Formats: sequence, structure tokens, C-alpha cells
Amino acid sequence: MTTHDSPIQLKAVSAADQPDVTPALQELYRGFEQELLVPLWTEIGDLMPAQPRSRAVPHIWRWENLLRLAEQAGDLVPVGRGGERRAIALANPTLVGRPFATPTLWAAIQYLMPGEDAPEHRHTQHAFRFVVEGSGVWTVVGGDAVPMNRGDFLPQAGWNWHAHHNATSEPMAWIDGLDIPFQYANEAQFFEFGREEISDAERITPERSRSEQLWAHPGLRPVGVAHTAPGSPLLAYKWEYTDRALTDQLELERAGHPGTVEPGHAAVRFSNPVDGSDVLPTVRAEFHRIARGAETTPVRETGSSVYQVFDGAGTVTVGDETWSVTRGDLFVVPSWQPFSARSEAGMSDSDSGALDLFRFSDSPVFEALRLDRTQKDA
Repeated sequence: MTTHDSPIQLKAVSAADQPDVTPALQELYRGFEQELLVPLWTEIGDLMPAQPRSRAVPHIWRWENLLRLAEQAGDLVPVGRGGERRAIALANPTLVGRPFATPTLWAAIQYLMPGEDAPEHRHTQHAFRFVVEGSGVWTVVGGDAVPMNRGDFLPQAGWNWHAHHNATSEPMAWIDGLDIPFQYANEAQFFEFGREEISDAERITPERSRSEQLWAHPGLRPVGVAHTAPGSPLLAYKWEYTDRALTDQLELERAGHPGTVEPGHAAVRFSNPVDGSDVLPTVRAEFHRIARGAETTPVRETGSSVYQVFDGAGTVTVGDETWSVTRGDLFVVPSWQPFSARSEAGMSDSDSGALDLFRFSDSPVFEALRLDRTQKDA
């Protein structure tokens, strides 16, 4: 290989922290290029910055635009083998056109027309579904039909067979979250096609899935069933329980008791009923409720997050960007960018009278590697 053909191109520069530019140094750099070597002294500022510099940038996607385009796709794009899902991914502007919301997280709007089935498949990527509006679709995970309704959070650990079917006369949209970019970067992903069609026995529409019958009872764990697989065995976390928990936190605060993260800011984390860990090995999911007029403290965290506005209106600030947000809007918080939110919600635009935010992040990965760090900027 000649230095001209090498993907390594080194340039000697005259700077206080660099060696003197001489013909001998130039010759040394050509030798490095030929042998595919890169000296640390030319790269340390990029490889070891003083603090995280994410390749992603803060960005917002408006729900009304996403839904409009998903509706158009519903008329034009079939669901079946090949595409598998009518899912439209959020692409962060600085991730060179990849369908990634952040370097580790995938987020997409999925749209299923009346009577349609999304074929069965499985993959190692850990996934969830979150419903900001609508009902009528059942996701079938390992033969267990799980209803999807507004506000429901539905986690699904990797390598589980799953399909979807819309049993109603109306289309339905929801968001998918997965760790696709993380597994893609680490070259760990596997995928398999399943059956062309689910069975009649699976094409049912129960109000509660089998997983809910076993695992959805607060503080109670079934004795006769063991669960050793990764991820939560509970396949649906119902909105009614999330809503009640957030409401109770704010009521306790008003009565002078602890419970909220900070004044006017209630939050819950979706957890595995087996051991209290995160619902998925690589993804953390939370719900935040910010009372009208309250503003959260700016916080920086290693790792990235995607938020969806479930209800209400307000103003969010991510790094140097500030946006007004309403129901359904999605936005990204890259690693170590400060995030804060102010609620401007009321009873006219929010069932709770507050700004409700669903959040998912890659925090379990950073905590497992002991790379997690949090800083409040107030």
C-alpha cells in the first residue's frame, strides 16, 4: 500500500503541543500512513475531550407532521415481507443520514391500517411501544395478545417472536423505541423472520394479556412462575397506573410530604416486577409530570434521551435550543447537553392540567459500564 492509497492521512502542523515540522517528521508520518498507524499526539483532542461531545444535536420532530406523513404512507406502502413494518424512523441531522435519533437510540412512528397485520419476526434488539393516542391494535408477543391503548407502555426484550394486528376499523399510530444503533455499532444484531400469519387463537382481543394477569399486581409476584430471561415479563404498563402514581406524588407534595423530584415535578420509572431493575437491559423508560408554572432544574447526563410530549404544552430547552411543545412532539437530548422544561399546560390542553413527558434513554448501558454521570446546572 502506498501512502497515497492509505485511508490514514496525517498532516504535520506547527503548534505549541506538536513536534517541530521537519522533513524527518514528514517522513515518519508517511511511514505511519503506509502501516495504517495513527499517533495519539495528533488525535488526543478529538479522542479524549474534556467532556462529552455528542455526534448528535438537539432536534425536534412535530407530531402533526409525523402523523400526516404516516397517514400518507398508509395509503401508499404495504405492510409485509421486505419492509415488515410501516415504521418511519427519526434521523438526527448530524448522524450522516442514518435512521438514528441518537448514536444509541432508535425512535420511529409506526402506522397500521384497519385489518392489517404486521408479520411475525424477532430480533436481538430490545424494543418497546408507547401509545400517545388511539387504540385498537394488539401486539402478539410469544403468542400472548397484548392490547395497546393511549398512555400504555409496552416493553419487549430482544429475541421474542412478535407481530401486530389491527382489529378495528380505524388506523393507529404509536412510537417504537429500540437500541438498534447501539447493537449496530457493536456488531451484535441478529434477525429472523417468523410465520407469515398468526393463528386464529392468537387473533384475539382480550382486555388484559396473560403477562398482565400474572405480573401486573403491585407488590405481588407469582410464586408458581419463574422468569429468568432478560427484560420485564410484564408486557404492558397501563396508563391508569402511571397517571395515578404521578397524581399521588403531586398531591403528597401539596400536603407537605416528600415524593416529587423537585417542586412541581413528579416522575416514575418503569421497572421489572421481578427485581426492580430497568424494564430492558439497554433502555430506561420514565414518565415525568410537570405542574403548570413549574420549571425543572437544568440537568446534564452522560448518554442520550428521546422525549415525547404525552399531554399538555410547555417550553423545553436542550443545550442552546428552546422549543414550544405540544402533544405528540418528539425531541432529542444528546449526551451532556443541559435539559430543562417549563410547563404551560392547563385543563384546556391536558387531561392532568400538567405537562406530561414520556422519556427513554440509554442509561442502563452507561450505568453497567460505570460511565454514568449527572450534573445539575442550577
